[in-house]
Amino acid sequence: MIDWNVALQTATRLSRPGPDITPEQVADVVAELRDAAATSEAPVREFTGLHAVSAEAPVLVVDRRRWVEANLATFRVLIDPVLARLDAEGKAPKGATRAIGSKVSGAEIGALMSFLSGKVLGQFDPFWDGDRSQGGRLMLVAPNIVQAERQLNVAPHDFRLWVCLHEETHRVQFTAVPWLRDHMRSLIGEFVDSTELDASAVSRFVSEGLGELVRIVRGESDASLADLFQNDRQRAVVDQLTGIMSLLEGHADVVMDGVGPEVIPTVAEIRRKFDQRRKGTNGFDKLVRRLLGLESKMRQYREGAVFVREVTDRVGLDGFNAVWAEPANLPTRSDIVDPASWVARVHA
Repeated sequence: MIDWNVALQTATRLSRPGPDITPEQVADVVAELRDAAATSEAPVREFTGLHAVSAEAPVLVVDRRRWVEANLATFRVLIDPVLARLDAEGKAPKGATRAIGSKVSGAEIGALMSFLSGKVLGQFDPFWDGDRSQGGRLMLVAPNIVQAERQLNVAPHDFRLWVCLHEETHRVQFTAVPWLRDHMRSLIGEFVDSTELDASAVSRFVSEGLGELVRIVRGESDASLADLFQNDRQRAVVDQLTGIMSLLEGHADVVMDGVGPEVIPTVAEIRRKFDQRRKGTNGFDKLVRRLLGLESKMRQYREGAVFVREVTDRVGLDGFNAVWAEPANLPTRSDIVDPASWVARVHA
């Protein structure tokens, strides 16, 4: 019910070109990003106290199209179970309706990917199944990194290393904590299993969701489009996933700022300018961020970093690292904004 070829074609057609850069410069950027990723590994391990097998998850330096292809593949892993349920329960459209609908859905996903493909600097994909023993792959989007460093007017060498510190932290998180990937997979599976496939879900959106959509557009709500389609069980799962993602993103931000002063001379300038960039550049950009839930993503960085720092201040690094011991120790969404409650629960 989703034409993935149309999705790729749409994303490719709508994606903006990257910055002007010569083939020689491309080769230099790729080489430097690979070196920066390797250089980041040791200080990240030392700062976090997490120990992963060296280079267990591969590092890929990619362009925007390759990033889109990789994320469409991940989307298929996550979405196909829902589509299979629709087919099995006889609720999937058929014939011409299905043929047309699959192309429309593909175009919609492609448009989303085209927007994101120009924003993402790096990404750790824990759901990549190229080799389950590797626990995912790390992607650095070279044209976006070059574009960002030029827009921010920061030292390219320093900025590239700074980005790699953040992404390398994610690679260490997932390779040093082997159960984390499967735990997140199980939560996503639970989310999928609780998807409502009957007319009541659509009816609820029409009766309740349209007003909320207006509030999102006006900036009066922290919800996103996805929130409008979630039932109570799904919201509970999303709360757990939000806690985990806030932990992972906040932890990576704390690491990049903690390690940065030792290896990046201009880290303070980079942080100041990058935080301003995260706020969005214009009204349309901010609207799209709200609709897609990217504003809540930015909040995850901030709240997650506060959680990591406050817990570490209270119980030290070893006490904080208890968060990686078992799934029960992961913070909930409410723990993230109340670190004392997590300390009381885990270290009582």
